[in-house]
Amino acid sequence: MATASFAPSRLSAWLIAATRVGVALMWIDNASWKVPPDFGRGESPSGLYRWTLNGVEHEVLAPWARFVEHVVVPNFGLFGWAVLLIEASLGALLLIGLFTRAFALLGVVQSLAITFSVLNTPHEWFWAYLLMILIHLMLFATAAGRFGGMDGVLRPLWTDRPGPLHRLMKAAS
Repeated sequence: MATASFAPSRLSAWLIAATRVGVALMWIDNASWKVPPDFGRGESPSGLYRWTLNGVEHEVLAPWARFVEHVVVPNFGLFGWAVLLIEASLGALLLIGLFTRAFALLGVVQSLAITFSVLNTPHEWFWAYLLMILIHLMLFATAAGRFGGMDGVLRPLWTDRPGPLHRLMKAAS
């Protein structure tokens, strides 16, 4: 069975690259308000801590709400650093287009976590979360880092070298 190759037009390639950069900037902006060391945990909850509590107070999915209440909130310092690292990494690596497929999948997972925490919060627009998930799936499906990104520059090296590193890099691109 022959495999089809995705060869977009020049305009499509630019639009894929622009979409990847736009999503990267969204994650960088999201990471910018996660302020260590307390991430908004204090006498008057704010920031990441306030939004995390929404996962319990405005339950979307009961198992997720229990997880947030009994695991995340008691270990919030570690959780805050993990979220900051994940979102900053998403922003940085999508921006330069490196390991784009792997980070697009991580973006789906992070978008789902956000969705399960805030979807039922008053005045939230549920379509925003569906769009976040779909845009990351599009970045994955198009291997968006191959267009104006480091994946496109490094891919010839990854595809010409055999071995375990080759397979890992090939899977990530």
